[in-house]
Order: sequence, then structure tokens, then C-alpha cells
Amino acid sequence: MRLNYLNSNKRIIVFTGPSLQPKECEKILKVDYRPPVARGDVIKALKDDPDVIVIIDGVFHKEPAVSHKEILQAIKKGVIMVGGASMGALRASELDDFGMVGIGKVYHDYRDGVIESDDDVAVVINPETLEQLSEALISMNYTFKEAIDKGIINQTEYDTLVDTAKSIYYPKRTYERVFKDSGLEIEVIKRFKRFLEQNKIDVKREDAITVLEYVKTMNNIKFNKIL
Repeated sequence: MRLNYLNSNKRIIVFTGPSLQPKECEKILKVDYRPPVARGDVIKALKDDPDVIVIIDGVFHKEPAVSHKEILQAIKKGVIMVGGASMGALRASELDDFGMVGIGKVYHDYRDGVIESDDDVAVVINPETLEQLSEALISMNYTFKEAIDKGIINQTEYDTLVDTAKSIYYPKRTYERVFKDSGLEIEVIKRFKRFLEQNKIDVKREDAITVLEYVKTMNNIKFNKIL
């Protein structure tokens, strides 16, 4: 027996991975979850006649990224395209004028020009578990801002942390690597580490949850079991 996650009105497909694992996503919304989207995956998804396609995570460098053309093709076919958190936020910021729905802080940061590069959201993942193995620059930046707002670091230390994080290639970008390369005093690093224990911000995760909550409001999901 398999579950066909159908609604009387909508079939929903969500591409996700490191931002929010499918097992966590299902606590919010039980739909058709697929791995991070790559070039051609939206076209393949159209064969399943979805009403809504949600892009949270997508591949960036090891494979061709999802193209604007295929998203526009889906929109032209009447599919509601929703994006946020990571690749979805980037594509939504580029295609919102054409009908793609953007959700969350990362989307707004791209739309408003606060960030521009895919490097801001890129992370390296375990291909089997989709576990995130590096830190997203945008989440680090939100954390650094929180630290300076709470007086944990000063402006000079903030600038140093931001510049150091940017200088590290995304697969190797971790807090430990940033601390090591920053040259900041040991006491500053210790203080920041204590701050991280309770205040680390993962804005991509937060946005992924917001995206799913948004989609959840579009319809009350029901399940049809198919033998």
C-alpha cells in the first residue's frame, strides 16, 4: 500500500533537504517530498500533474541548478510555484514578477538586494542523508547581527567575522573555521561560543517552516490510500 498525498483540490510537491529534512517537514504538512531540486526536476514533476510545486532546497554547483525556463513553464501550465529559504528564495526573487510566490526573510533579502549570490545560501550536504555539513553564510550573518545587537561583539569584531566567513569557500564554511581564521582574541571567541549555544540562528530552517505553514493554509490536506 502506498500513500498518495492528494487533496480534493490540490496535489503538492516539495523539494527540500538540508534546510528542513522531510521527516521534520511531515510534522507540518504531509505531501510529496523530493530531494533538492536540480535542472529538469520541475519538468519531471509536471508529469505528476501537481497543482503546487514548492522549492526550498536545490543543487547549486555539482549539478546544473533548476532553470528559470522550467519554472516559467510550470507557471504557464497553471501550477502555483512557491519558493523560500534557499534555492527557492533565490528563484522566487528572480521570478516573482512572473508569478512565483516568494516567502520568508531570505526571499526578501534577495528581492531587496541585501544578498545577491547563491553563495549566501549554499551549503555542502551528505548526499545520502541530506544532512547539512557546513553553515550557510546568510544564517551566520543573522547570528552575527544578533550578537552585535546584544553587545556580545563590537562593530570591529562583527566586521571581522563577516569578512572572514565570506572569504571561506562554502563547503568549508563552519563557525570553527571562521573562529580559526578570524584572528580574534581567545576571550572574544569564547564569549561568542557561549552566545552560540542558545542564540544560533538558522534562518533557512525558519523560512522553510514558514513556507510550509503558508502552503498548509492553501488547503486542508487529506489523504487517499491507494492499494
